[in-house]
Amino acid sequence: MNKLYINSFVEKKIASGVQLLEENDFKNLKITDQFVQLYSKSNKEIGTAYLSKQHKGIGWFLGSGIIVDSAYFNRLFSQAKEKRYSYFQSDSTTAFRLFNQEGDFFGGLTIDLYNEYALFTWYNTFVYSIKNQIIDAFKSVYPEVKGAYEKIRFKGQTFESAHLFGLEAPETFIVKENGVNYQVFLNDGLMTGIFLDQHDVRKTLVNGLAKDKTLLNMFSYTAAFSVAAAIGGAKETRSVDLAKRSRELSQAHFIANNLELDNHYFHVMDVFEYFKYAKRKQLYFDIIVIDPPSFARNKKQTFSVQKDYHRLISDALAILNPDGTIIASTNAANMTVSQFKTEIEKGFEGHSILEMTLKQLPKDFLTNKADERSNYLKVFTIKVKK
Repeated sequence: MNKLYINSFVEKKIASGVQLLEENDFKNLKITDQFVQLYSKSNKEIGTAYLSKQHKGIGWFLGSGIIVDSAYFNRLFSQAKEKRYSYFQSDSTTAFRLFNQEGDFFGGLTIDLYNEYALFTWYNTFVYSIKNQIIDAFKSVYPEVKGAYEKIRFKGQTFESAHLFGLEAPETFIVKENGVNYQVFLNDGLMTGIFLDQHDVRKTLVNGLAKDKTLLNMFSYTAAFSVAAAIGGAKETRSVDLAKRSRELSQAHFIANNLELDNHYFHVMDVFEYFKYAKRKQLYFDIIVIDPPSFARNKKQTFSVQKDYHRLISDALAILNPDGTIIASTNAANMTVSQFKTEIEKGFEGHSILEMTLKQLPKDFLTNKADERSNYLKVFTIKVKK
């Protein structure tokens, strides 16, 4: 195993609990896709890491005294399973995260459960190269899992999604979350029909926040927020997304819950155009959900959460009913909670915030408390005084 010497700044970060290794901290690094032993400039052994470039960082610190073998992964998966004991006991939720990167002490890998099927997501080439060792350990800890699929989140492969082992799942099937049915798919691109990290937010809509309310769901994808609101007693929902497939996928969730579509509408159009449309038609809403991608581009404009989120807030306030609620969400890991809050408040010029509460990742999405970027999801529920 190669030795890699680190400077005192990196040594302090690792000592504080940060696991992500960043390119700026390693000048002229020639090695990648391998385990390394980290040493301080004074030749003190720090611990084991692996190097492999991914969307964020160039590798991950794993710990001191680590031998990465089948027993190592077996231990990680067993500990992760024990921490999610309550989820396995639930009849109302059958889809949740089993393993969450650095929150479970191994960055570059996530594993989700959809009923009896696992979904592995590989974030870099090195983790992918040792996947057989990882899968063998997983099978020993989760003998009840019938089959598994994989998603590729790094460049270089000719496919994004594939069947991995065991039984093949139906092309689409139903999972439960907070007692609500959602139609999912495991082998169709990178998406599955639902973002599992939002299940605590959707739970608030199921449990009364949306009762007798009208809800507008922007960047709705498959309208999971809208379905949760409908189950929670919303009298009307409108879901807006630019993707043509969004209407079909959204309606499938409603049908899975035997919900009539009479008071639930689906608009395939640009969100900013819909704001203008709603204003012209004098459509107003009690709750507006805003959950955009971190960055998006269409023919007319680009959108960045860091620069443009305040525009969404300002446009939403123009069609929000008096004493309404805005649910403002982002998954931008490079934006802190305080930065996101500041961007939201920028859009509130001329309006007053009555109450502002924060939700972040649910308990199955374990995070590294030493690194705020690990807890990437930020959702503010904002009661507006108008």
